[in-house]
Amino acid sequence: MKQNSTVKQQALRTESLEETRDAENSSVNLSVAGKPTNNVANAEELDARIIAAMQAASDKKSLDTVLLDLRSIASFTDYFLITSGTNTRQVQAIADAVVDQLKKAGTRAARVEGYKSAEWVLVDYGDFIVHVFDDKARRFYDLERLWRDATRVAFSTDDAAREKENDAQSGVER
Repeated sequence: MKQNSTVKQQALRTESLEETRDAENSSVNLSVAGKPTNNVANAEELDARIIAAMQAASDKKSLDTVLLDLRSIASFTDYFLITSGTNTRQVQAIADAVVDQLKKAGTRAARVEGYKSAEWVLVDYGDFIVHVFDDKARRFYDLERLWRDATRVAFSTDDAAREKENDAQSGVER
């Protein structure tokens, strides 16, 4: 248990003011499924790294992205980000995008597993874990059913994608 705590503490390094500012300005809309955002503390508490991971996956056209809040039912991590790709190359591209985006922000993955076969790529950041599946493996392992007691955090990246596109056209870099 102590080793897990150490990994989690390492993953929770303090962020720079710039990263915090970027998270506040991010246009990813968050709420717990079925409940308004203003009644949910965890939507406001989401780490900028989780938002960056969601955006990186979305940029690679990931499918059926789900964010599960495990804080009340698990001690080894706080969140699962679960998403899918349609083929081996896309699964690897999504995992690469998440790892690269977070590495640029100063956070390295504690471990990456399953990259070669790309049926289920697990990227562990300690306090959150990114699961990138191909369709068949996602249906087989069905993590959403297995962790059905977790709270689903609903989000939309449509506004973020539009904002990023507008920034690219105007030459603004975030």
